[in-house]
Amino acid sequence: MGKTIPAPALRPFLPSDLAVVTAIFQDSIEELTEDDYSEAQRAAWAERADEQDFAARLTAALTLVATIDGSVVGFASLKDNKHIDMLYVHPGFARQGIATLLCDALEKLAGGRGASALTVDASDTARPFFDGRGYVGESRNTLPVGEEWLGNTTMKKTLAASDGSVS
Repeated sequence: MGKTIPAPALRPFLPSDLAVVTAIFQDSIEELTEDDYSEAQRAAWAERADEQDFAARLTAALTLVATIDGSVVGFASLKDNKHIDMLYVHPGFARQGIATLLCDALEKLAGGRGASALTVDASDTARPFFDGRGYVGESRNTLPVGEEWLGNTTMKKTLAASDGSVS
């Protein structure tokens, strides 16, 4: 029988989370995207976690962390109440519902704050996850990251109305 993990919890990102969130960002890129991106692409992407800029990016958005037994195992950020800016899960907890929990929370928060849709620039690795959640590809992008070029897809999902009315 498989080992079950304790129920994850969500809380707001705290400045003291920066080191662990940075490590999750870098480790998930290195270990979870190797089928879709070259080693040089992954290294350039992971280097975007410059501590000062990364902290500013996380605090400028609504950032949530997922914890298990008090340890941070994933994080996600909502920018301008309309764009999922980041969604990363520690490789040891991938495909165990952490990304779903984080994404569900961001969608509910955005909808509750009046957003009618959310967008995300999904990596090639994350695209199937967002496809399964009803996000639709709108455009293919190629972005310069350091000396490398990385592809992703801008996707959009229309959120259910949350006006409290009953149909």
